[in-house]
Amino acid sequence: MAEKSSKYNKRRWSVPSKRAKGYAADRKAKVHTYGPKEGKELTDYEAGMRSGYLQCQTDHAGIYKYKKAISEGKSKAEAKAISQKKG
Repeated sequence: MAEKSSKYNKRRWSVPSKRAKGYAADRKAKVHTYGPKEGKELTDYEAGMRSGYLQCQTDHAGIYKYKKAISEGKSKAEAKAISQKKG
């Protein structure tokens, strides 16, 4: 079955959530940057949870496919098309 060309047939890159921005700041600083534990050091468990969440966000955003295509030597336009392709 051939793919039909329509605006609904492309994956849209989602913007990582506000939580992802906070988690990235936490991981970089290695301390809690907001909330009731602000200023306290991250435990290994908490750092791991943030890493997993951020990895999930980038996978869902299509960044994984984009970066993989770029590393394989594709142009930016080709990489964008690959990352937005379904399947």
